Parts: sequence; structure tokens; C-alpha cells
Amino acid sequence: MSNPVRIAMWSGPRNISTAMMRAWENRTDTTVWDEPLYGHYLAHTGIDHPMREEVIGATETDWRQIVDQLAGPVPGGKSIYFQKHMTLHLMDHIDRRWMENVVNCFLIRDPAEVIASYAAKRDKVTAADVGFEAQLEIFRHVEKCAGKIPVVLDARDVLKHPDNMLQKLCAAVGVEFDEDMLSWPAGRRDSDGIWGVHWYGAVENSTGFAPYKPSDPGLDSDQSELAAKCRPFYDELYHHRIQPS
Repeated sequence: MSNPVRIAMWSGPRNISTAMMRAWENRTDTTVWDEPLYGHYLAHTGIDHPMREEVIGATETDWRQIVDQLAGPVPGGKSIYFQKHMTLHLMDHIDRRWMENVVNCFLIRDPAEVIASYAAKRDKVTAADVGFEAQLEIFRHVEKCAGKIPVVLDARDVLKHPDNMLQKLCAAVGVEFDEDMLSWPAGRRDSDGIWGVHWYGAVENSTGFAPYKPSDPGLDSDQSELAAKCRPFYDELYHHRIQPS
């Protein structure tokens, strides 16, 4: 395709980002890429994550080659290239000029819900792990470069109104809405990162966006303090979100 639509969706962990990737991949016109910069992030930082060595061994770790592909031809010759990114993976040394060739979108979720979900998978949660400050920094960078407010979606809105919100998302990024985005077959995907066996259990069993269920996150005092620290970053992005109608 001479003018494909490349969508870079920036999220923190324990959001509905993998379900959103499922929605886009269920379109016949879309290729997806799961966390392209994860291997580079692990190799560069030396941080200990589940399956660290397996991830590094299975993925490209040269950020230059990665961003060339992100802004390059769409694999399979499809017309849409959906790229699922974690905000903490976009480190300062990575040249961001490639981002001018994609439509940058932001997927947000309430900090208390993110922290509770993350804590269920790892013993300790830090501000860097959940990436709210990084997400706002990337948002401001994109806004400055593009001269307009980027697309922001809140996970709660998507879960409450999937049809409405996906229609609005498609309109915002300039593609036709496809009802196939609302449901998909259960199971793993070849497109899932190798780390999916640790993180993707719920979405592997899903066939669509699960209904939103309010709950008490049950945070301890340290986690509550972290949620309060992250909330101003979330609130600024929430102010710009696409609202359901």
C-alpha cells in the first residue's frame, strides 16, 4: 500500500491494550505488532522482567532497525498497521522522528486499577513500571509536533461502550469502522509476543471486550500512595479523552 495508516497506540501495562490489539487484528485489512521495543528496553536497561532472556532472544533489540520497520511498509501488504506500545519502552535515546509517520493514540486506565492488576503479577510496583508519567510526556511531545491534541481513549469507556468507542476511534484515525473489531476467536495468536504466556491469560480466553465491572482495587498503603502520585498524569490525559455518546 502506498499510503497505509500506521497507528501507534501508547499504553501502560495492565490496560486493555492486548484486547485492543485483538480487535484490530480481527480486521482483514490490518497487521499488528505487539510491543516492538520491548526487547530493546530489556537489553538496554538490564531490568529483571519475567522471561527476560527469552524476550531478548526472540525479538529485535536494535532500536534503529525497529523504528525503520514501524515507519516502513506494512507486513502482508495490508492497509492498516496497528502497533501496540508500552510507554516505558520509548526511552530517551531513541530518535522519535519515526513518530511523525504514524497516528499516535493513547490508551489510559485509572491508576488504582492498573496498580492492583500489576501487583497481582509482580511482587513490587514502581511508578516507572506503570508508565503514567512517561505516557503524559509522550502525549505532550506528540501534541507539540503535530500541533493538535492526539487521540485519547479511556479503558473504562471502551469496556462500557465498545461499539461506540471503537467507531469513534476509527473515525479519529481516519479509517472505516469494521464490526469485526467487536469480537474475535479465543486463543493465542502468532502475533502475540513470547511474553504472552505470562501476561495474556485473560485475553487468550476472551472473545470480545469484557463488560466493565467496578471493584475495590484493595491497595495497600504503598500502592495507594503510588496511585495518588500517578493520578495527576492520568487526569491530564483523561481531560482530553474521546467521550462516549
